[in-house]
Amino acid sequence: MSTIDRRGFLKSVAALSAAGAVAGCSTTNNASSVLTPKSKGKSVMGLVVPKMDVVRIGFIGVGQRGSGHVKHYTNIEGVEIKAICDTHVEMLDKSIDFVVKKGLPKPARYTGSDHAYREMLTRQDIDIVIISTPWKWHTPMSVETMESGKHAFVEVPAATTIEECWQLVDTAERTQKNCMMMENVNYGRDELMVLNMVRQGLFGDLLHGEAAYIHELRWQMKEIDESTGSWRTHWHTKKNGNLYPTHGLGPVSQYMNINRGDRFDYVTSVSSPALGRAAYAKREFPADHERNQLDYIAGDMNTSMIKTVQGRSIVVQHDTTSPRPYSRHNLIQGTNGTFAGFPNRIAVETPPPAIEAIYENEYAKTLALWEKDGSKGRKPRKPSFHGWDRDMEKWRAQFDHPMYVRMGEEAKRNGGHGGMDFLMLWRMVYCLRNGEPLDQDVYDAAAWSAIFPLSVASVEDRSNSKNIPDFTRGAWKTGKPLGIVS
Repeated sequence: MSTIDRRGFLKSVAALSAAGAVAGCSTTNNASSVLTPKSKGKSVMGLVVPKMDVVRIGFIGVGQRGSGHVKHYTNIEGVEIKAICDTHVEMLDKSIDFVVKKGLPKPARYTGSDHAYREMLTRQDIDIVIISTPWKWHTPMSVETMESGKHAFVEVPAATTIEECWQLVDTAERTQKNCMMMENVNYGRDELMVLNMVRQGLFGDLLHGEAAYIHELRWQMKEIDESTGSWRTHWHTKKNGNLYPTHGLGPVSQYMNINRGDRFDYVTSVSSPALGRAAYAKREFPADHERNQLDYIAGDMNTSMIKTVQGRSIVVQHDTTSPRPYSRHNLIQGTNGTFAGFPNRIAVETPPPAIEAIYENEYAKTLALWEKDGSKGRKPRKPSFHGWDRDMEKWRAQFDHPMYVRMGEEAKRNGGHGGMDFLMLWRMVYCLRNGEPLDQDVYDAAAWSAIFPLSVASVEDRSNSKNIPDFTRGAWKTGKPLGIVS
C-alpha cells in the first residue's frame, strides 16, 4: 500500500466494481465478439517477482475448499497466516482456532459483510491472498487483490465471462502481480507423469486431447442455506454449456503448450437435454420445495470441441448430473501413441528401450508357457499398440515427475484430493520464495475459464463455433513451455 492510502484504495475498488458491472452488461450472445482491449501494462508471461523469505498469506473464504488450504499451509515451511476473512462466522472461527491449536500466531479476523475482505486488503503485511469463494466473486476479488498490491490465487473457474477474463489479464499486466487460478489437477501424480512423458517425446507429435469433469453432484442440491450446493445449484438454471471446464482441460493444455507455443483458436459446443436435476428434485424433495420450482436449463452432458492454432483438437466434457463413475478423461494422443486415464492405460508404437525390454521378457515367458502346454490355444502375440497396457508401475518407475518423486509421500500424508492440493500449495510457495515463475499464470486462468462462457454462446447459437480471444496478445508465440522441474 505504498502508492495509495487505505481510503483511496477503498474508493478505487468501488469504482472498479461499478466498471465491472457495466462491462458485464455488454456481453452479447456471441461472446467471442468482445474486442481485444489495448494493454495498459506489459506482459506477465514468465513473471518473476522478488524472492520472499516468508510468504505472508491472507484468506478470503474458508468453507469446504478454503479451510483445507488453511490446514495445508500450517504444514508448509516459510509461510505466515496473517488474516482470514469469511461471512460464515462458524467456519471462520474454526479455521482461526485450527491455526492457533497448531501453535501458530492467531490470524486477524474479518467478517460482518460481503465486502469485509476489502478491509483485509488494506493490510501491508500480506503478500498473497487465497480466494475460495462462490464463482461470482472470483474475478472482482482477484482484481481488487492485485489493485491492493498483492498476488491473487483464486479457485476455479477464475472468471465466468469474457469481460471478466480480460479484467484479470489487464489488471495483472498493469499491476505486475501474479493472478494464478489454482487448478489443482495439474499437480496430480498421473497428470505430472503424463506431462513428463510428453516432454520426453514419448507420444511423438501431439494431435488430440480429451478432458472432462464428469462427477455426479446431484447430492449438492440438498445444501440449501450454506455449502457449495447453496449457490452452485443455481448455475444450472442460468447457463447451458460447460459450467466447469478447467479440471480436465488444465493438464491437457499444459501437455499441448497452450499459451506457450500454441493457443486455443475456436470452440464449438453441444448440450444434451437437461433432465436429470429436475427428476432428482422431484424424487428427493416435496412438490412445493424450492428445488422443484427451479428451471434447470444446463444440459446434463455438455461436449465442447476446441481447435488450436497449430491444428490440434481437444474434446472437453461436463456432466455433474448423470449417475456414472467419476472421470476427467485425461487423454493425450500423438503420432507414436496414446495415454488415457480413468482407468490409466497406455499404448505406444515404439516404447522406450527399458519398457521394450520388459515387454520382450514378458512375451518370452508367456510364449514358453504356451509351448510347455503343448501349444494349445492361440499363440501369444507380442505386446503392441493394438492393446492397452494397464500395468502402470513400470511406466511410473521411468516417468514419475521429479517433483512428485521428491514431494509425493509428503503430499499423500497431507492429503487434499490424493495430495494434489498440498503439492500445488507447496509449489506456489516454493516459486515465490525462490524467485521462479509460477507454473500457471493469468493467461492460463483466462483461456481455460473462457470455455465456460464461449460454450454457452455456442450452444445458444446452434453450436456454431466461437472464437477464443488471444489473452496473451501474441506472447504465446514466444512463451517458454512449462519445464519438468525437480
